[in-house]
Amino acid sequence: MDTKSLILGLTAATTLALASIPAQAAKLDDVLSRGKLVVGTGSTNAPWHFKDAGDTLQGFDIDMAKTVAKALFGDAEKVEFVNQSSDARIPNITTGKVDMTCQFMTVTGERAQQVNFTIPYYREGVGLMLKEGGQYADYAALKAAGSSVTIAVLQNVYAEELVHKALPEATVDQYDAQDLLYQALQSGRADAAATDQSSIAWYVTQNPGQYKDGGYGWSPQTYACAVAKGDQDWLNFVNTALHEAMTGVEFDTYAASFKKWFGKDLPPPAIGFPVEFK
Repeated sequence: MDTKSLILGLTAATTLALASIPAQAAKLDDVLSRGKLVVGTGSTNAPWHFKDAGDTLQGFDIDMAKTVAKALFGDAEKVEFVNQSSDARIPNITTGKVDMTCQFMTVTGERAQQVNFTIPYYREGVGLMLKEGGQYADYAALKAAGSSVTIAVLQNVYAEELVHKALPEATVDQYDAQDLLYQALQSGRADAAATDQSSIAWYVTQNPGQYKDGGYGWSPQTYACAVAKGDQDWLNFVNTALHEAMTGVEFDTYAASFKKWFGKDLPPPAIGFPVEFK
């Protein structure tokens, strides 16, 4: 057999082999056919994902997942949640156990090599929580007080460096549990607690008149959902659902969730030129 005939034969064989492989349904089609969305998330971190007294899963991450379910089926309840630890967020996506993960997941370059991130649905940062009516009115007063102030922070190798980015002279006390920060603030052992701004918003909302936000945030990080690589249609769909929740037809639902978990009223998107391109 000459070289040309050999090549033609191999090409024909390859074509037949490929044709015999059944087409794999895209994720969007797969989810629609299944009739429900499967989402990985946690259950122990308010206000993101936690259970109420009736054992019902709730939180801002849960609401974001339900937003996607509503876009898929017209029914926000057509979603199954898979309770997972933080270290399972990526493996459960890459193995196909879940369709997506919404679990206060910080976007990083390293993670983006393993999964595709959606558009952001929240921007986190560190803030300062103070007692209402306490010695220091706000961040400016804390900073002016220099080394006289003590800041409680969750124990971490970078904890002292993190606090000193905002308050260079402050004394830093580290605690190994989140609730201990609030206890230190309540008892007067700390003048402020440095923690996630979402946690501050939640705690202030749950304890009206007792605590307040110091009015300054730093160390920003982006929260987004994540999906498996290789399916642009699925990523585009989830992005569209989240985008319209924050800027379009589902804005009222998004704003109500934001108000419920963070105690803040969002201004409605401006009519006319799309605000996200300004």
